Formats: sequence, C-alpha cells, structure tokens
Amino acid sequence: MGSSQPQLSSQGNNGLTHRVYASFCLKEPVADMNVSNWIEAYGVSDGTRSYVSSIPGLVENHVLKDFAMVSIGDFIYIIGGRICEKQRAVSRTCLGIDESEEHTAFDVEVVSTVWRYNVCSKEWSERAHLNVPRYNFACTTHDEKIFVAGGQSSIGTAKGISSAEVYDPSQDKWSALPDLNTPRYKSVGVSWKGKIYVISGFVGFCDNGYSMFVQYVERSYAEVYDETLKKWYLIPRFWQLDVPPNQIVAVGGKLFSSGDCLNSWKGHIEAYDEEINLWSKVKGSKHEIFGYGGNFDHQRLYLTMTPIGDCMFFLAGYRVQDDCSASSNHVSVIHIFDSSATQNGWRSFEPMQLEREHELCGHCCVAPT
Repeated sequence: MGSSQPQLSSQGNNGLTHRVYASFCLKEPVADMNVSNWIEAYGVSDGTRSYVSSIPGLVENHVLKDFAMVSIGDFIYIIGGRICEKQRAVSRTCLGIDESEEHTAFDVEVVSTVWRYNVCSKEWSERAHLNVPRYNFACTTHDEKIFVAGGQSSIGTAKGISSAEVYDPSQDKWSALPDLNTPRYKSVGVSWKGKIYVISGFVGFCDNGYSMFVQYVERSYAEVYDETLKKWYLIPRFWQLDVPPNQIVAVGGKLFSSGDCLNSWKGHIEAYDEEINLWSKVKGSKHEIFGYGGNFDHQRLYLTMTPIGDCMFFLAGYRVQDDCSASSNHVSVIHIFDSSATQNGWRSFEPMQLEREHELCGHCCVAPT
C-alpha cells in the first residue's frame, strides 16, 4: 500500500490541474452486470466524477484486490494483487421464488502483472511483471522509480514475505533489492527525505514460535531503505499502534496519517514528529464531515487519501439511511485539507449519488489531466 507524490505544474502547488484516480468494483454481484474493476477520476478543482476505464486482463466477475496503484508523470501503474471471483448464490427458494441470496467471493490467485495506463492517450499497456507475485504489500515512488516490499504471496495464509524490488520505467525492468529485516504484510510505503519507508504491518511468525510481544514490537518498526548504502535499517516504535496504519503520506516535508486499517478516520489528522518519534494531532484538522450530515443514519464504507501539493485529498464512501422514508442509498464525498493553512484548512464538495454500492479495491493516486 502506498501513495505517490506528483510533480505539480507551474500553475502552483494546489494541484488544480490534476485528477485523482481510484479503482472500484460492485460490492454485490448483479444479474447481467460484470462486477470487475473499473477506474474513476475525480477533479481536484471541481470535485467532478467520471468513468475512466475498466482494468484489462480480468475475466468477467473477477476482481483485482490488494494491489498498488501509483503514478509517475502521465502514467498510472496497477501492480500485483490477488484475484477473486464474485458469485451470486441463492440460499433458499419457496414455490419457485427466491427468498434470500448470499454473495460469495473466492480467491483465485496472486498475480505479478503490471499494467500501465496513459492518462493522455487513454491507452493500456502491459509492462514487465514483478519478480515475486504479491498482494497487501508496501509501495511508493521515488526518483521516477517504483519500490515494492513485503506483502503476501500465497492465498489463505497469514504469512508475510520479506522480498523487495524496484521498477525502472525507462528500462521496463524490475530489479531485486535486499530483503526486509522482517517478513511483513499490510505495511505502508512512503518516500520521505530521500529514503524509502516501509512502516508497520503484520508479522506472520506464529508458526516459528515468536511471542505476541515480539510480533508487536517488530510490527511497530519502520524499515528504511538507504539507496547509497543499499541496505534496510530499522527505526523502533515508529508506529505505536497494534494495528497497521491505513495510509501515510508525505506533504510539505512531513508525514501525515488519518487512521489505521481498522479505523481509517480517527476524527482528525496526525503528523509525525521525527525528533521525539511520536505522532500527534494536527491543529485544526479535527473534522466531523466524515459523519454524513442531515437526518440520516450512515455507515462509512471506505476512505482513501492522496497528497496533492500542500493538500491531502480524501475520498469517502457511505451507505446512507433516510430516517423518514426508511430507504437507503450510497454516496461518495470529497474533502480536501490544506496542511499549510493557519485556519479553515478544510474544503468539501457536495456528495455524489451512486447507483449501487461500490467497494474500494485499492488506494487512490493522482496524475495530471
């Protein structure tokens, strides 16, 4: 998991000439509809939403999950992941009428495929595959290259891997990096101060006799890759929660987080203080907009963010229940937080109505229009 920091245009660092891209599938299979992944784009300046493309190479009703999506220049890369098949299964019938349905998903395989989408020509091309198939891995961009580390390579096990590799688009080639010190998955990748950070993650060592305490200590580490020394070193207690972060992004020379993988929004944004090795609440970042307003009961379905200049772009999805009519619908909402603002750093757009419930399949990224 990771986010890439784009090089913004000369028009400024507010990213108004950019769009944010995210991949979704339908939450539940629908008759005569393909639930496989598609990509949507969101305007940074006006919050508009538009369909971009389906992800190539997927069999009908197969969904790609837990992949990485990052951007370099005008290109978006879809990297690795696991493929699952979604099915509708009628659980019971009475007098020939379906009384209830169950929606099931089966894991199919872990993939090493890499697809590249050109946002200008709107064309896909298949690129060199990963050396190691993986999903739930850390990923980030740095110096026009893509770095991946850790993750899982087998379905049905809670075991991480330690392998890492780097992709050079100019050569269309993946090259092996030194292994992480500890196999881990669901880590977060971020490029910060010229180094690659792989932060937290679950450590799958139960079958090797590791104690729960040791697992907690090791998954609180950040592993940092120094390209000059060609090695990973550890920063103890970098992430001090028992659960890995949802995302961490670099904005204005600082690291920011909005929550963990179980609670993606804590009600505020936190920033990392390198001097004392602690995360603390960002002044003015407390916000209730992630609770949908009005006379509605609501449930947040997903939240993803990406850095744009000095700002953080948040995309959230909700299931909304109308208290008066007892009907429910689904909406997506965009919020932008300006980390450089001294006050009133939040800006929001009107909710966008969705025809059906969407499932976020991977974190978003940003690219120029």
